[in-house]
Amino acid sequence: MPATMLQQVAKDLHVFPGAKHLPPTYKDPISNPPTLPEAQVSDGSIPIIDLEALHGPRRPEIVKQLGQACQLQGFFAVKNHGIPRPTVDSIFDTTREFFHQPKEERMKFYTPDPNSDIRLMNAYKDEVANVYVARESLKFHCHPVEKYVDKWPTNPPSFRKSSAEYLTNVRRVEITLLGAISESLGLETDYIEKKLGGHYVSLNYYGACEESNLELTYGVRAHTDPTIITILLQDEVPGLQALSEGKWMDVNPIPDTVVVHVGDLLQAISNHRFKSLLHQAMVNCEKERMSIASYCYPSSDAMIGPPEKLIDSDHPAVYKDFTFKEFSEQMWKVIAFDDARLNSFKCSAA
Repeated sequence: MPATMLQQVAKDLHVFPGAKHLPPTYKDPISNPPTLPEAQVSDGSIPIIDLEALHGPRRPEIVKQLGQACQLQGFFAVKNHGIPRPTVDSIFDTTREFFHQPKEERMKFYTPDPNSDIRLMNAYKDEVANVYVARESLKFHCHPVEKYVDKWPTNPPSFRKSSAEYLTNVRRVEITLLGAISESLGLETDYIEKKLGGHYVSLNYYGACEESNLELTYGVRAHTDPTIITILLQDEVPGLQALSEGKWMDVNPIPDTVVVHVGDLLQAISNHRFKSLLHQAMVNCEKERMSIASYCYPSSDAMIGPPEKLIDSDHPAVYKDFTFKEFSEQMWKVIAFDDARLNSFKCSAA
């Protein structure tokens, strides 16, 4: 496998915070991309979870709904999340302003170092697959805010304030969701929260595509996220697709909601009861699109793997225990697009 191809593949993968990555080389093996269905889109509906109801007498019912969504669909939308509408509008305005700046201004944050606290990733052409991956993104650490805010852009002037407000709110949503997800597995409310490290975010920008190039242009190619959960804020422009029941499903924006999906690490913690979501982003030839992805990940020494409560004679352990650091280093040895990243940590009998 040519080194250039591995470098392009690596650009499609999420950057892992808190771990020293091994740079891919031409000697590194690479798993095959996931086998995907033909490009057909179903009319399935996305489960909607009422976050506010988790704080009242309906909590057991909502916890059950959330667990079913994680198990059956691998994703859901969250309403009544409590993130103020002005805060949402502000983060989108700021994202648009940042990516509309001259390229030389944006490139101040470009670095080849995957361990950087802030990093611009550019759109690129995959010469081997002959496709253009159109997403441009700014990825950065954001929790605790006061530790990292001084490293964030000062241009546009609104960047630090609007980002801090949104990310403080989304962290609250994350903690609430993880408590309910833990309960849905029959675990203590703070079981997953105790494993948390920081927080990582990606401001994503997809420019409108020339119609003649549409068939050869992706927003982001099909992948699962190497996270516990991912919380995605979409603007009003469609583009997100999820693999559901063997078909691609449009996950169209629902006003005043965020989309949450299962990541590889929650798949391991749940003993494969929950399956990480294969998803992709499409572009269009009429409107630019933006999204804000918040990645929930553990501390580097957190132990990942199914707890004893989820293991019995009918449900043997699928994965052995491993640390997040071991996982993030392994994924750079065998680059994968999907949950094949976990194969090295499967029990021999699984």
